[in-house]
Amino acid sequence: MSVAYQPSFDDLGVPLSDVTFCVLDLETTGGSAASCEITEVGAARYRMGEEIATFQTLVDPGVPIPPSITILTGITQAMVVNAPPIEAVLPSLLEFIGDSVVVGHNLRFDLSFLDAAARRLGYPKISNRTLDTVALARRLVRDEVRNLKLSTLAAHFRSPVAPTHRALDDARAAAYVLWGLLERAGSLGVTALDDLLQLPTARGSAHYRKISLADDLPRRPGVYMFKDRDGRTFYVGKATNLRSRVRSYFYGDDRRSVADMMRELHSIDYRVCDTAIEAEVIELRMIHSHRPRYNRRSRPPKASHFVKLTREAFPRLSLVRTLREDGDCYLGPFRTRRSAETVLLALWDAVPIRRCTGRPGSRSTTCAMAQLGVALCPCDGTLTQDEYAPVVELVQEGISSRPELLLEPLAERMERLAAEQRFEEAAVVRDRHRALARALERRRAWQALREAGTIEVLGADGERVLIRRGRLVHSWRGASGPPLTVVDTDDEADTPVPPDALAAEEAHLLWRWLCSEGVRLLHSDGPLRLPARPVPTLAGTGASAS
Repeated sequence: MSVAYQPSFDDLGVPLSDVTFCVLDLETTGGSAASCEITEVGAARYRMGEEIATFQTLVDPGVPIPPSITILTGITQAMVVNAPPIEAVLPSLLEFIGDSVVVGHNLRFDLSFLDAAARRLGYPKISNRTLDTVALARRLVRDEVRNLKLSTLAAHFRSPVAPTHRALDDARAAAYVLWGLLERAGSLGVTALDDLLQLPTARGSAHYRKISLADDLPRRPGVYMFKDRDGRTFYVGKATNLRSRVRSYFYGDDRRSVADMMRELHSIDYRVCDTAIEAEVIELRMIHSHRPRYNRRSRPPKASHFVKLTREAFPRLSLVRTLREDGDCYLGPFRTRRSAETVLLALWDAVPIRRCTGRPGSRSTTCAMAQLGVALCPCDGTLTQDEYAPVVELVQEGISSRPELLLEPLAERMERLAAEQRFEEAAVVRDRHRALARALERRRAWQALREAGTIEVLGADGERVLIRRGRLVHSWRGASGPPLTVVDTDDEADTPVPPDALAAEEAHLLWRWLCSEGVRLLHSDGPLRLPARPVPTLAGTGASAS
């Protein structure tokens, strides 16, 4: 028998009045599940506060009951002589629990014994959602009671059943404690199961009272925006369940940045999205639009950087900040100059392309790079354009269709350095290989999306997505809704690489989603394809071009 249960977001959002709770208590021969056994099991199922079923039985532990346990519980050896062993009790108990939410006072203790018995008898570990009344009471009434013992809490909430160290009585007393705690939790806006399960982890910080700002958020995918007193957006995030995600910030997150955000939080705005991929794209666009100071990962850079193959008599590689419609070969954009330089150095390592910037024939001798034999340079005027042309063609072909021409020399150099035990140098070459492979892969994906034009895609979860030349235009489930507000991509220049960081990140996000399992292409204006030769990766290093 298996009682494994995987809750969906709809399940978690169910009102507490519709949840079935199973309150559980065990009596044992001692305090360790590794060396002690169960002597009694008591459980009661509740729905809408009403007891609908009970389960109670003594259990033959198969070992002597210590006198101290008999004094505490009143259970003697004679009482369990004819009782069933745990082997006979466990299947019925698991069936009784079913898929309900398991509740107990110091529940971890009881579950440790049940899990030990289940493991010994070949049953799976109990995977139901659980709620410990000790943890819930610590969050809600710690300042009102002298301790968190079941007897103290039962008296505090005027339970008609007093705990007696007998399993069913203690389970019923714990149930009355649960009802009292639920009433307190309701005053904090806890009305659904997901809120209740998270409540025990809340730290009770000075900003916890602001959790009420999330009361109106729906349990749907979307994007949320934290705003300060002046209405400025200082953080943007996405969620598959807006209410649950936003409330989680108040449940024990120790990060300093979260504490700072909660201090500034004055209001929460949100936008519901039909699909998860739409939420990701909208989050990205809003971060680039608002530039919220707490979003570090996707914050737009002050400037984009590109690696460009110049158009000269003797072309060279150059770092530029502007993407021009000049027909030149580009890689990028890169968020930082350092990352662009890494790709530039990778290309220099792979191909003996010119590195000096002086006018050809302006020097009496070649430059230092040419003298070292790592570059062909026209400094002294002896190099002809015909001799230099194959180097340029190698770079162009490597970027456009044959990436192995650029990446294999780097892989060979890395292996050679590693064989010579020059591991730090090998690591530098490895990082350059990865950076160049990633840049080449993203350039390919961008061009594939642009050439495909408008594509309609069916996602693995049944969502439909419309993408036009690397931008999300529309996503929906079932009947079509209003389209997203986006830049008219038909008027954009047909650039070989994304024109800025936003276009690059959105295209990469969409391409990664298109390549995920279960996504199916329904229509495209043009072929959605990549070059036949894949971008090589470094085997065994975890390097990935995507």
